Amino acid sequence: MATRHQARGAVISLLYAHDIGNPEVEKFAEDMLEEKKIRNRQRAFAMGLYKGVLEHLAQIDEEIKAHLKDWDFERLDHVDRSILRLGTYELLFSDLDRAVVIDEAVELAKELGSDQSPKFVNGVLDAVKKSSDAKDAAQ
Repeated sequence: MATRHQARGAVISLLYAHDIGNPEVEKFAEDMLEEKKIRNRQRAFAMGLYKGVLEHLAQIDEEIKAHLKDWDFERLDHVDRSILRLGTYELLFSDLDRAVVIDEAVELAKELGSDQSPKFVNGVLDAVKKSSDAKDAAQ
């Protein structure tokens, strides 16, 4: 049985394909999850994350842009952008433990990104978390 970590990895693949402009990504999402043996609850988890990111993409991207220092959002590596989108979605729209969300994103960055990706992803998502925490405290 697949783990949530593996399900998140599959979501990164789907978001990557979407980001590079693959119009067929919706059609092959289920096949890709099956190929990676992501089934049942983990498949529902993965598809929920994927659809959630797409549903809130504009807000997620704005949140990421607000926390980029000396980086142009459009020039980010597609993998890093996909990891940041998933992590930001989970921080803003899920009730999962925030430390777990950031840790998972950093682990995915280690596996899928460049040598600089883990530190970069950690820094941006930590800033998103702090901003979200501050907004929650103000309410």
